[in-house]
Amino acid sequence: MTKPPADVNYTFDDAQLDQLSAYGEVRHHKAGDLLIEEGESRCDCLVTLSGHTNIFISTPEGERRMGWMERGQFAGDITVLTGQASLSRVEMGEEGDVLHIAHADFQRLLVENSAISDVFVRTLTARRAFAHEAAHGSVIVIGDAHDRDVFAARDLLSKHMVPHLWLDPATDALAKPIMEAREITNDSLPVVIRGRSRILSRPSMSELSEAFGLDLLPDGETVDVIVVGAGPAGLAASVYAASEGLSVITLDTDAPGGQAGTSSKIENYLGFPMGVSGRELAARASIQAQKFGARIAAPVKAISLDRNGEIYCIGLEDGRNICARAVVIATGAQYRQLPIPNLSRFEGRGVYYGATPMEAQLCGGQDVAIVGAGNSAGQGAVFLSQTARTVHLLYRRADIRETMSEYLVRRLEETPNIHLHPSSEIEALHGLDGAAPEDDRLIATTFHSKATGDSRRVEIPFVFLFIGAAPFTSWLPEHMSCDEKGFVKTGPDLANIDLVRAGWSLDRMPTRYETSWPRVYAVGDVRIGSVKRVASSVGEGSVVVSDIHRAIAELGAVSDPLPRGA
Repeated sequence: MTKPPADVNYTFDDAQLDQLSAYGEVRHHKAGDLLIEEGESRCDCLVTLSGHTNIFISTPEGERRMGWMERGQFAGDITVLTGQASLSRVEMGEEGDVLHIAHADFQRLLVENSAISDVFVRTLTARRAFAHEAAHGSVIVIGDAHDRDVFAARDLLSKHMVPHLWLDPATDALAKPIMEAREITNDSLPVVIRGRSRILSRPSMSELSEAFGLDLLPDGETVDVIVVGAGPAGLAASVYAASEGLSVITLDTDAPGGQAGTSSKIENYLGFPMGVSGRELAARASIQAQKFGARIAAPVKAISLDRNGEIYCIGLEDGRNICARAVVIATGAQYRQLPIPNLSRFEGRGVYYGATPMEAQLCGGQDVAIVGAGNSAGQGAVFLSQTARTVHLLYRRADIRETMSEYLVRRLEETPNIHLHPSSEIEALHGLDGAAPEDDRLIATTFHSKATGDSRRVEIPFVFLFIGAAPFTSWLPEHMSCDEKGFVKTGPDLANIDLVRAGWSLDRMPTRYETSWPRVYAVGDVRIGSVKRVASSVGEGSVVVSDIHRAIAELGAVSDPLPRGA
C-alpha cells in the first residue's frame, strides 16, 4: 500500500472543537457501531471526541482498515463536502463520543468559518488525491479496452473525481480471481464494482450516477439561480453566485469541465505558470462552488426552459422539473464531427473527443492522429506525444498559426514525434473486416491532402477530433433569440425585433449577458461573439452575477438562500 502523505490528516485543538460543536450533535457510540455505510450519500461529517473510529475500504484482497481517527480528527474524503456516495465504511473502533455534523450544517460551517473551512477542504481534497494515486481498488471497472461502454464508465468516474482501478480481463491477471470471487461472467461485462456492496453490469450513465450519488436533486425544487452547464463559465457563475448568498443548482449533461475539461494542459491561464489540466481546473472550481453551497448534478440533461409568471422552470430528460428566479445558460459548444458516414461506429473504439490521461493510457506506444488547428488540438498533440509513438496533426488551413497560439506551434515544431499535415483531412475510417460488433474497432485511417489531391491509407488506430464548435442550444425555446449558427444573442447583439418576439416587457434594455428573456443569461462559448478562451469564459461567468442580483431585486428583496444541501 502507498503510504499516505502528511496532509491527509489534521487534528483540531480544543478551541476549534468548541467552534465545531455549535454545528453538530455529540453522540456516544459503542465499539463496532456502524457510523457510515459504504455507498451512503450526504453523510454526516464525523469528528472523534473520545475513543477512535475505524475507516475501512474494499480492495481486491478484501476489506482493509485504511486508518483510524482519534480525538480531534475527522473521517471521510471529498464526498463529505459534495454529498456523493461514500467509498468507505466507518465504524466505532473504541467506545467513545463522536460529533455528528449533518451535511446541511456542514455546508453552513464551510461558509461561516473560513479558517476551519480551509482545513476541511484542504484535507478532504488531499485524501481523494491520495486515493487516486494509491489505486487501492475500492471501485473497479472490468472490461475490454476497446469496449465503448468501458470508456464511457471510466470517463464519467474520472470526471467526477471517483478513483477507480481498471482491469482488462485479456491482459490483467487480477481480473479473473475478482470475477470468480464475485461470480461475474464474461457475459456480464463490462462491470463496475463499488466496494463490497454493489456490482453494476453494463451500467447506463444514470445507473452510475445513482450508485455514486452524482445527482441528488429532488423534483420540483425552486432556487435563486439555475446554471445550465458546468464548464469554466458555468462554474465561475456558480462560485460567485453561491459565494454571494444565492441558492444555486448547477446542471451538466456530462460532468464539470465542459470542453475545457478535455484539455491536457492549459499553459496560458493566468496564475498557473506551470500550466494546469482542464480536468484539474474543473475539479478545483467544482469543489470551490460546492464549498459555498452550490449543488452540482451531473449527468443531467436539460431539455426545456419554460416561464411560469416570474419563475423559470427547467425540464429534465428524466421528467423532473426544477425552477429558479434566474437562469444562466452556460452550455458551451461541442467539437463538430467528421462528415464520414461510419464515424459513430468507432466513437469510443478509436475515435475520441478529448486527450486526457485515460486516453493516453489507451494509445501508449501506438500511432495517433489529431484533427484540428486550435489550442486544444495543439495541447492534445503535445500531451499524447509523451506516450504515443507518433502523433499526426491534420488541419485544413495552410498555416496553423492563423488559429493556434505561437507558443504551442513552436512546441509542435520542436517535438520530434509530432508530424504536421497542413491542408489535410481524414477521408475515411477503417475497422476490422467481418468482426462482430462487440469486437470491432478502428485500425486504420485514410489521409487526404487538399494541396496535392492524393489520398493514402495509414495504419493509425486512434483519432482525436478537435474541429469547430457547435453550440448546445437546441433545447432552448423558440423565442430565445439565437443567430443562424445557434449561438445565443445577448445584450447589444439583440435587435428590437428579437425583444418584440420574446415579449420583453421591462422598461430597461437587456444587460450585457442577458438574453431576450429577462433574468435569463448566456455566458461563455454558447454566447454569440464569445472569445472561446477559458479566461474570458470565467470572466463572463463571474461578472454576470452582479446583473443577476440587480434583476432579482426587481422582483423584490433577494430571497434568503435555501438551507445548504437541502
